[in-house]
Amino acid sequence: MTSPGTRADPEPEDLDVEEALALVREKPGPAHRGHDAHGAHASHGPHGAGGSHHRATPWPEARTTAERAARAAARAAARARRRTPVSVPLDAALGRTLAAPLAALTDLPSFDTSAMDGWAVAGPGPWTVHDEGVLAGHAEPGSLTDGEAVRIATGARIPPDTTAVLRTEHGRTDEHGRLHPTREVVHGQDIRMRGQECRSGDQLLPSGTLATPAVLGLAAAAGYDTLTAVPRPRVDVLVLGDELLTEGLPHDGLIRDALGPMLPPWLRALGAEVRTVRRVGDDAKALHRAVTTSDADLIVTTGGTAAGPVDHVHPTLRRIGAELLVDGVEVRPGHPMLLARLKDDQHLVGLPGNPLAAVSGLLTLAEPLLRTLAARPAPEPYALPLRDAVHGHPYDTRLVPVVLRGEGAVPLRYNGPAMLRGIAAADALAVVPPGGARSGQEAELLDLPWASGGIGVCFT
Repeated sequence: MTSPGTRADPEPEDLDVEEALALVREKPGPAHRGHDAHGAHASHGPHGAGGSHHRATPWPEARTTAERAARAAARAAARARRRTPVSVPLDAALGRTLAAPLAALTDLPSFDTSAMDGWAVAGPGPWTVHDEGVLAGHAEPGSLTDGEAVRIATGARIPPDTTAVLRTEHGRTDEHGRLHPTREVVHGQDIRMRGQECRSGDQLLPSGTLATPAVLGLAAAAGYDTLTAVPRPRVDVLVLGDELLTEGLPHDGLIRDALGPMLPPWLRALGAEVRTVRRVGDDAKALHRAVTTSDADLIVTTGGTAAGPVDHVHPTLRRIGAELLVDGVEVRPGHPMLLARLKDDQHLVGLPGNPLAAVSGLLTLAEPLLRTLAARPAPEPYALPLRDAVHGHPYDTRLVPVVLRGEGAVPLRYNGPAMLRGIAAADALAVVPPGGARSGQEAELLDLPWASGGIGVCFT
């Protein structure tokens, strides 16, 4: 199966240890691009394919390189005033990063309010109850004098001179309509006093805070209609390959495009604004035109990163003088991924064509780059023991789909580079070191953006 996303770049990830070791001993031919005759990784120098060869980038270093590139791009864009903070309505701010501290525009609460349904009472009981009650959203009620009470709803303004709020379940009325407490009444009970949570001008959250649903609620309560946020990184997606169908069943050597539907929501979950998804096919001129006319912060291509007759990504990068920051990564699946700097503030991530390999490229290069551009906090690293042993690659990191069960991670069976069945059921990807991992061994985990129930579940 080639990429139901685009043409498969050659990479032998779906091997056990013995097969992989045997492959290392083979002399590489065109189908084994990425390894030299001695089994060492090979990728191209900083000026593109065809330069002097060097080892592929280790997986952790590739992620660090992407973060570093994004920081440099953000500085360049800031100098050119191309990525200034934006004012965003609350209903469009989810997942963005605050570019300014959130300071209260009002006291919270902004007036004394009842915390419970019951009666507002003044002085000691029993109390004579007023005929009309006090509801939330109404103007300030009249004052109470000692011995008086009034029905009050949660959130309603407290009448002046109120002593306490008596909960409905803590009061009873006698045959004369007088209200009696059934337990001691403490002065100020169940009254939320003005400014109890904050005073106007108090800093509620610092800049750099991720706008979660709770942050949006707090901002609304504090008087905000809009938030000042870091702009989302703009992304253009270029889907390569003449063999791709956009509908129906595969036929006559044509396959369904899986990456075209998968990448945009995944990129949005990583904080990006996906502007266009263009189907370029195997057309070098069209690819050159699409790359050179894009003003996106990041261009993502699918497939075409190897050295076949219709793999046009490297030649295009050479033609435009791009700087290859990462050309091949010591990771399986996904070895032929690349990261190039097109301009000071523009990058291209070339994803392999196989679907799971493309996911590997997303999490290795696109995620740290987009996260840094969006000023999102880096996830806290964590590890869990593996429930089963996982075969490793002899010298590369492996990323294996897992489901989380209790205090462990269960590797999933369908983890070949062309397979989506495993990742579709997964909660995370386990980072398996070279040589593999035994049952019970702890492995670092990369959460999928929707699996943790966090901000990534929102794709808009």
